[in-house]
Amino acid sequence: MKYIEENSKIWDERSENNDTWSVPVTTEMVNRAREGSWSIVLTPTKPVPANWFPENLAEKKILCLASGGGQQGPILAATGADVTVFDNSKAQLKKDEFVAGRDNLQIKTVQGNMQDLSIFEDESFDCIVHPWSNGYIDDVRPVWRECARVLKKNGLLLAGFGNPIEYIFNAGKLEQGVFSVENTIPYADIDHMDDPETRKIVESGGYLWSHTLEDQIQGQIEAGFAIVGFYEDIGGTALDNYINSSIATKAIKL
Repeated sequence: MKYIEENSKIWDERSENNDTWSVPVTTEMVNRAREGSWSIVLTPTKPVPANWFPENLAEKKILCLASGGGQQGPILAATGADVTVFDNSKAQLKKDEFVAGRDNLQIKTVQGNMQDLSIFEDESFDCIVHPWSNGYIDDVRPVWRECARVLKKNGLLLAGFGNPIEYIFNAGKLEQGVFSVENTIPYADIDHMDDPETRKIVESGGYLWSHTLEDQIQGQIEAGFAIVGFYEDIGGTALDNYINSSIATKAIKL
């Protein structure tokens, strides 16, 4: 689809400009992870609870899904896990390759659309780490189904995503701290490209969709997961003063 290619190009630019999700971890952070002291994020700021992970990650097969940028993948690889990073942006994947080369880590990188994991066989992974990213695709339910297919039984899916509440507001005005309710949910940038502010935001940030909470949470359940963990975090907008608009879930494949 055209928007997948457009978002790939936009994220290449964001990565080159060191977007928040594109600043690689340091050698010091990698070394601490080798010694057993580490954390990663699925949402903007809050670390994933340590008890969301298996006690020992050594040789566990982990898929970092739509998770390029040199952040989650290298840390998990430093723990001894067998890590594959899958992302739509080649520049984001290069950040993981850079850290792997710098710090002598083994990381496989694959470019592709998170809705299609056909390159991987059934039950290939023990764990999937999927940070806030599925707002950049039009339909999230194929992602959950593909995650269920490539995970082993009792495998873990750790996911971060947005609360759609943010998208009821005019995006340009929200950036200025003005709360103007104008949109219905589900929302799609592609339906509002006649608005100059929306078009400007898309050109620099990428096309976004606001998936319903039903698609995000019930979608996981219908794909064959049991959700056993949940927390909220800020979203990085003016809404942070009033509500946490990022969500993280821990799910187990039944």
